[in-house]
Amino acid sequence: MKQSGIRINENNIIIVATLLLIVLLYGFGSFSFTGFFSLQVFLNLFIDNAYLIIVATGMAFVIITGGIDLSVASFVAFVSMVTASLLQHGVDAYLVILITLVIGILFGASQGYLIYRFQLHPWIVTLAGMFFARGLCYLINTESIEITDNTFIALSDYKVFVMGENYLSLGAVISIIFVAIAMFISKYTRFGRNVYAIGGNVNSAKLMGLPVTKTTILVYTLSGFSSALGGFVFTIYMQSGYALHVMGMEMDAIAACVIGGILLTGGVGYLVGPALGVLSMGIIQTIIMFQGTLSSWWTKIAVGFLLFLFILLQRLIVIKRGKKKILSISEPTIKPEKAGQHATIS
Repeated sequence: MKQSGIRINENNIIIVATLLLIVLLYGFGSFSFTGFFSLQVFLNLFIDNAYLIIVATGMAFVIITGGIDLSVASFVAFVSMVTASLLQHGVDAYLVILITLVIGILFGASQGYLIYRFQLHPWIVTLAGMFFARGLCYLINTESIEITDNTFIALSDYKVFVMGENYLSLGAVISIIFVAIAMFISKYTRFGRNVYAIGGNVNSAKLMGLPVTKTTILVYTLSGFSSALGGFVFTIYMQSGYALHVMGMEMDAIAACVIGGILLTGGVGYLVGPALGVLSMGIIQTIIMFQGTLSSWWTKIAVGFLLFLFILLQRLIVIKRGKKKILSISEPTIKPEKAGQHATIS
């Protein structure tokens, strides 16, 4: 008789730890502060961090292949500047959204092409992309550009009500849908399986005849698209474009992936993990806000401490897997006996 239920193993132990962390943090906040335990406070975690959830989810695909994308924050700021500038010049709001998404796709695809075609390290290419996108922001304008377009104001004010007066913003809804689609792609599509195969062992993926080139370019294209979509969500949230927006946010996206169980060595991770990582970071920030006397920098300190713990946990998992591979290689294989022969051990 088979036992049903979820088994905790090395593949899901980090995401289980992240869920436990969220419960503990939210429980601590609920017992410590009046008004913390409410549906709207929880929904605000999605509203305030919708853009980061989208960007971190796109980043997860890159990290699973064994790569990295340092350009995401700069590109979010670039999208905010392009959006605000085009709206200021009277371009239709929906056309602006389409233009920024297309630019994101082209930007990500070009980075993926450079990485694979010239065998360049992702750190170098995306670092160049980071400086390039941030520099373009200053080329557009060095000052903040306020968005006064009626369509964008309406999108910013749009609310999806949940259980009475509680609500989610449009950006939060987009982020949830995006994570759901990413989870489906990672589990039920050939592209998703190729991503994990490349992250597990790129040489084996090539020997298996998998489209490594195409998948690598598509992964960075997806990251570029998610940065553009995150930039749109961030822009309707802030209602402005500014070259200094989201400075250092690429590290927040990487941290969310690590806390959410995406192994930095590649090949392992659940696509719901980055969203859970963002939520845990958001709860820490909310606790500090409710506390009232602590500096916002304590959020960075707490996240840094969590990163140490989760990176250590990742390292232990990698060591354990390495030992399993050694044992499997060293185990003797028993050859089946043929007629009139005894079984032999090699």
